[in-house]
Amino acid sequence: MAAYGPVVLLNASYEPHDVVSFPHAVRMLFRGVAVVHEAEEDRTIGPHPWPKVLRLVRYVVASWMYRPAAYGREAVLRRDQHRCAYCGAHANTIDHLVPRSRGGTWTWLNTVAACGRCNSRKGNRTPPEAGMRLRFDPWVPTRIEVTAWGHRR
Repeated sequence: MAAYGPVVLLNASYEPHDVVSFPHAVRMLFRGVAVVHEAEEDRTIGPHPWPKVLRLVRYVVASWMYRPAAYGREAVLRRDQHRCAYCGAHANTIDHLVPRSRGGTWTWLNTVAACGRCNSRKGNRTPPEAGMRLRFDPWVPTRIEVTAWGHRR
């Protein structure tokens, strides 16, 4: 059985809205602003089932969720599903398409997930210079996409 962990929060329209801590989720239940959408079997917290996923009772406008996501190493790995952009193997590193030594930046459009082997092979070159093809073009995800990716387990 799971211990206290993050709880996924859905909007009243069943769209992913946020992720909240377990204590925050319990407060939301007792205040009546959310209901349990998915629960742990055979566990309760007071009169409520043990929440894994909550749904808000009222719709909350979340236009901020559709803005570009904050950039970060782990977010790039999640965006690319931990798959190497060159060979498709499990990725555990980030590769800059335009190398940092040549003015490349830490941005969504200049970084992809890569396995150590492909990252080393590419070295201080661009993919065309190294004779390597990208399996997909990098893109800028929205905040809601990154939130959803982080909680698929």
